[in-house]
Amino acid sequence: MQFSSDNWAGAHPRIAEALTRHADGFAQAYGLSEQDRKVEQRFGELFERDVAVFFVGTGTAANSISMAAANRPGGVAFAHREAHLIEDEGGAPQMLTPGARIEPVDGDHGRLDPEELDAAIRRFPAQFIHAGQPMAVSISQSTEIGTVYEAAQVDEISEICRLHGLPLHMDGARFANAMAALGQSPAEMTWKRGVDILSFGGTKNGCWCAEAIVVFNPDLARDLPFLRKRSAHIFSKSRFMAAQFEAYFEDDLWVTLASHANTMAKELQTAIAESQHARLAWESPANEVFAIMDRSTFDRLQAAGAGFYEWKTPHFAKQLIGENELITRLVTGFATTRDHVREFAALLDQDSPANL
Repeated sequence: MQFSSDNWAGAHPRIAEALTRHADGFAQAYGLSEQDRKVEQRFGELFERDVAVFFVGTGTAANSISMAAANRPGGVAFAHREAHLIEDEGGAPQMLTPGARIEPVDGDHGRLDPEELDAAIRRFPAQFIHAGQPMAVSISQSTEIGTVYEAAQVDEISEICRLHGLPLHMDGARFANAMAALGQSPAEMTWKRGVDILSFGGTKNGCWCAEAIVVFNPDLARDLPFLRKRSAHIFSKSRFMAAQFEAYFEDDLWVTLASHANTMAKELQTAIAESQHARLAWESPANEVFAIMDRSTFDRLQAAGAGFYEWKTPHFAKQLIGENELITRLVTGFATTRDHVREFAALLDQDSPANL
């Protein structure tokens, strides 16, 4: 019953096998091997165009180096107030830019509100040097609370970016889960919607350690080799990151794993919605599930071995929480089984000792 995070799961057997398969022999280092080039070409095939690809070790690195690529003197990036970029990167974007700010923007259900975004950007007029310069907009797909941006919503945000001359970054730590939920192609989710640069995550979806910066706008790729080196994320034996992506993409394994995780999340949401001891905070089409329960139920489930977290209440959701209640997050992944979901559902439906 481990729903703490999709990061807690191990690696899919096919990914692990690929690492073993590429362990022998010699290959050129620092991203110059034949294996690296082969996988970079595969990214281009998936996204239906030429792209620049830079392997990195973590999602934090992908997001922060992406911001560095877009940085300007006095730079200001705009992201949802509860985005990972603001809440959970430990100041890495500010350090690696260096010194840029991330301006929080409101929006319900984890998504940027276009009108709020436009207003936020206009608070930094070009002629007012004391405020700084807008440099980028970042959205998360899927969002920090398991919701997704529909195509029209991304179009609206990218139009605002074009209006203000700003690149659009997408934090795709759970890109595969969002893609499976939306039924769109990688191209339809990104550059066809006006996305300029993507943090592409594989670690949460069955890889061992595989993240990538995928650049659709050549202007943003110019300095990225140097920015990646400066951040200490150019791996000498990067062929092992490429090997993971090779297996990840083969026979659409990445889509299969993400679809399974989403299905498990849907079944978990059904179990919570039917329970007398919890309720859904909101519906999540991807693989993060958010439930409201009282403190005693949370403590009981934790004590019985269910792994999941209390979650900080989003700004828009404060009115959803009653006295002595909290929001919890449960995350499914490629290793989640129906037995895990059924076991949690059965435990949730048990009466607390105080009610027996």
